[in-house]
Amino acid sequence: MNSTKPKAPLSKTALIYATVDGHTLKICEKLEDVLSAHDQPAEIINIEDFDGDLAPYDRVVLGASIRYGVHDKKIVDLINTRQKELEAKKTAFFSVNLVARKPEKSSPETNPYVVKFFKKISWRPDMAECFAGMLDYPHYSFFDRTMIRLIMWMTKGPTDPKTVKEYTDWKKVEAFGKKLVTF
Repeated sequence: MNSTKPKAPLSKTALIYATVDGHTLKICEKLEDVLSAHDQPAEIINIEDFDGDLAPYDRVVLGASIRYGVHDKKIVDLINTRQKELEAKKTAFFSVNLVARKPEKSSPETNPYVVKFFKKISWRPDMAECFAGMLDYPHYSFFDRTMIRLIMWMTKGPTDPKTVKEYTDWKKVEAFGKKLVTF
């Protein structure tokens, strides 16, 4: 008699993100590709469309970009209102910001935005990461372009208003995705 062991159900991952200019979504798409390549189903969900139901997911990955020094309020609200549910699951968090373009500020422990973020909330994910984002001056409104140029001037970054530069280390994103597969 051939006895086969029943297969364990696959974990399903929610990739819930908040983005200002779309780059955090691109990172989620790369993470989904990595998970899918390892037979790990994932669903990408914009925080704007999230219905609040975490029950269908074994793992939850939250990703948020920075604008003017803060992560999206809706991500923070999700964490604060669903903390117990998040703590009962495998969780990860990643931040997307231009300060992470500097190697000495590219880890969750050294990135000032992530450090500040975790000081303001009590939730701690199982994994956290920081990714450098994209600078796209022509895409920004006049106000955003002016403010971001000022910030970049203060942090010794590019200030030419024609600059379009992606700082994301896609190998780092892929490595984070592979860690998600195994946790």
